[in-house]
Amino acid sequence: MLTTSQMIITVLVAGVTTFATRLIPFAAFGNREVPKIIRYLGDIMPSAIIGILIIYCIKDGYSFDFNILMPQLIAIALTVLAHLWKRNTLLSISVGTISYMLLIHYVFI
Repeated sequence: MLTTSQMIITVLVAGVTTFATRLIPFAAFGNREVPKIIRYLGDIMPSAIIGILIIYCIKDGYSFDFNILMPQLIAIALTVLAHLWKRNTLLSISVGTISYMLLIHYVFI
C-alpha cells in the first residue's frame, strides 16, 4: 500500500511526464516547419495504435469461447458504428468501453 506522500509523488511524476511529452515537440520545432517524416508519423500513428489496441483486446478470444468473444465483437461493432455516426473519438471510446462492461457484467455472465 502506498503512503500519501508516495501517491502524491507518483501523481506529480505522471503529470510532469505527460506535460513534458506535450511540450517537447513545441520546444524542438518552435516556429520551424515540422519535417515530413514527423507529419507522416502523426497521420499514421493513431490508426496503427487503434489497430494494435483492437488486436490486444481480442487476444483472449482465440479459444472461441462464446462468453469471451461475443462481448468483444459486439463492443467493437458498437464502437465502429458510433465513430462512423458522430466522428467523435471520445464518444466512440466511451460507447465501446461502457457497452463492453455492461455486456460482460449483465449479459455474458
